[in-house]
Amino acid sequence: MAMGQRTHEEQTGMWVAVSELPRSVSHPFYEKLNRLLGEHGFDEFVEAQCRPFYAEKMGRPSLAPGQYFRLLLLGYFECLDSERGMAWRAADSSGVRAFLGVALTEAAPDHSTISRTRRLIDLETHRAVFTWVCSVWALPGWSRGKRLR
Repeated sequence: MAMGQRTHEEQTGMWVAVSELPRSVSHPFYEKLNRLLGEHGFDEFVEAQCRPFYAEKMGRPSLAPGQYFRLLLLGYFECLDSERGMAWRAADSSGVRAFLGVALTEAAPDHSTISRTRRLIDLETHRAVFTWVCSVWALPGWSRGKRLR
């Protein structure tokens, strides 16, 4: 058997406009979950719960509460047990970026930002948000057993 050889191709253009990138299909689960959260006012609820923990204007903009809790949901659903894992997954997947609301031209949240936000928000607020998510998730007709409708 002969050894295959790599052909040397001419170098193509180095820069590609974001608008020219192919749009991949997002993850259907995260699309559906994002739609459900949006219909029930998730971001507004979370921002109201987290308002006491954020300064009106101080330093650089922080991680939005809705994005932070979506990262935690991502970690739960994908068994990611570290903030580095969540940050890596958010940076790596266009479907997850769409779920988090992170554009292709902006950086995904860094693990240190996720960690700082986690330390900022108290346990009771985390509990209130996840209780709210579970109550929305349990609405009739949305989930049944091990599969989504």
